[in-house]
Amino acid sequence: MKTTIKNLILSAVLVVGGASCVDLDTAPYDRETDLTYWEEDPEAAVKALNTCYTYLGNMDEQLYCEAMTDNAYTKQPNDATQNIGNGSYSTADPYVKKVWDGRYTGIRMCNELLENIDRVPDLDPELKKRYIGEAKVLRAYNYYELYTKFGDVPYTTKVLSIKESMSIARTAKATVIANVLADLDEVINGNYLPTSYDADNKGRITRWAAMAIKAKIYLFEGNWTQVKNITSTIMTEGGFKLFGSYAGLFEIANEYNSEVILDAQYRPTSREHQMMYVFLPPTLGGYSQLSPLQELVDSYIMLDGKTIKETGTSFDENHPYANRDPRLKATVMYTGNSYTLADGTEVVINCEKGEGKDGYGVGSDCSATGYYIKKYWDNTYRATLYSGLNPILIRYADILLMNAEALAELGELDKTAWDATIKPIRDRAGFTLASALEFPEGASKDKLIEIVRNERRSELALEGHRHKDIIRWRIADNVLNGWCHGLKTNDVVGTDDGYVRVENRTFNANRHYLWPIPQAERDLNGNLEQNPNW
Repeated sequence: MKTTIKNLILSAVLVVGGASCVDLDTAPYDRETDLTYWEEDPEAAVKALNTCYTYLGNMDEQLYCEAMTDNAYTKQPNDATQNIGNGSYSTADPYVKKVWDGRYTGIRMCNELLENIDRVPDLDPELKKRYIGEAKVLRAYNYYELYTKFGDVPYTTKVLSIKESMSIARTAKATVIANVLADLDEVINGNYLPTSYDADNKGRITRWAAMAIKAKIYLFEGNWTQVKNITSTIMTEGGFKLFGSYAGLFEIANEYNSEVILDAQYRPTSREHQMMYVFLPPTLGGYSQLSPLQELVDSYIMLDGKTIKETGTSFDENHPYANRDPRLKATVMYTGNSYTLADGTEVVINCEKGEGKDGYGVGSDCSATGYYIKKYWDNTYRATLYSGLNPILIRYADILLMNAEALAELGELDKTAWDATIKPIRDRAGFTLASALEFPEGASKDKLIEIVRNERRSELALEGHRHKDIIRWRIADNVLNGWCHGLKTNDVVGTDDGYVRVENRTFNANRHYLWPIPQAERDLNGNLEQNPNW
C-alpha cells in the first residue's frame, strides 16, 4: 500500500468505540480502534499525517473567500460567503461554522498524531522527527487561519475530551501567535524538515513552507522587520524562481513548478473538486455561481504602468480591455477572451448584455457581473467538470510581494529592491515598457505602498489572499461599503455610471473586522465569550 501524500490515504481517522458488557478500555473485536491502531500498524503515523493534510486547504475555500472581498461576488447565500461579503451574516452563519469546525478538526488530527507517534513501532527516528515537524506546521497554519478571522480562539496542543471541549475558554490572540511562532521556530531551527522531497512526497511541508507561513503571520501583524528578514532568506537561499508563464502557473501540467512553495493536494479521479462547475460560463457547462467584480477588473493597470484613472492614462472606456496588464486576460473572462480546450480549440466568450448563451442577464446560469473566471481553468477535466488541479496556497511571487511591502512600509524600497521584487513579477506578467518596469523615482513612501498593494492584488487575484489583506490593511470598511458592480451596460436603471449594480454591501468597522464565535459552539460551551458587537 502506498502512503505518500499524493494518495491522501484517509484510513488514519481513528474510531474509538466500545461494546456492551465489556470494559471501556477493551478493544472491540470487529474493528480497528485507538487502543490498537498505533501499536499494530507500522504505517500509522504517515497515514494519520496524510489525513492532517486534507485540512490544510481546498479549492472551494480559496475561491469562495474572494466573494468576501471587492474581488468577487457569489450568488449562493447559504453555506457560502455571500452573507459575509455583504455584511448580513450572523452568529449562526453556516460558513463561519464550517471554517471553525474544519480548522479545529485539522488541529485535533495533528494533536492525535503528536500525542501518539511514540507508540508507533519501529519508526525511524529521522522520519519521526520529520512527521512531528510537518504536524506542528500544519497545526500552526490552522491556528493562523482561525486567529486571523476570530481573534482570540481556544488554543490546545492536546486531544480534548468531550468535557474539556465544553469548558475550554478563548486564548488571547497574542498568546496563540506566540505559541504558534514557538512551534515554527522549533521546527525551522531544529531542522525537522527537508528543503525538498522526492516525487512520491511532493506537496509535503518543507522548511521553506514553514518559513513562509511564519512570514505570513508576521505580515498579518505588521512586523515589517521580521517579514523583511524571513522573505530575504527565502529569496537568497530557497532556490525558488518565478515560473515562465503566469497563465501556465495554474495549469495542471505545470504543478510543483519552481514557484510553488505550498499547495493543497488533489489528484485526478482519487481526490477532485468541482469548482469549475461553479465559475465557468454556460457554454462550457458551468453555472457561474462565483463571478469577478468590476472593481477587480478596474484595479489592473495599463501596459505603461498607469492606473485607469490616473492623469494621462491611455485607458479607453469604449475598449476597456485593450492595453491592460496581461494578468487580467489570464485571470478574468471578458468579451473576446477565450478558453483553450485540450484539442487546441479556442472557445471565445461573449459576456455582453443579452448576447449569446453567456451574456449578462441571458439566464440564471450566467454571470451576475458579466465576467467569468479564467484562472484555474483545467482543460483536462473529467465529466461534469471534475478536476484534480492543486490550488496554490503560497508561491514565490507572494514572497517577493511580502518583501516589497515590508521594505515599502519601512521606507527602504529603492531601485535595487524594486528590481529584485516588483520588476521580475511584471516582467514575467508580460510588461515591456520601461514606465511599467522601472522603479518610480521620486514616488513618496505612501505612493510606493499603494503601488505594492495594488501589485499584490493583481498578481494574486482570486487566490485567496485578498480577504486577509483588506483586513490587515484596515481598508475593508472602505472597499466593502456600498454597491459593488458588474460590467458596463449603460442602462439607466440599476447602474452607476452605466455599470451594473450587483450587491449593496455593508461593513461595520466596529463589528466585522472579527467574525463571530459560532453560536452553536457557545451553546455547548458557556466559557466561549463572544466578539464585540455580535
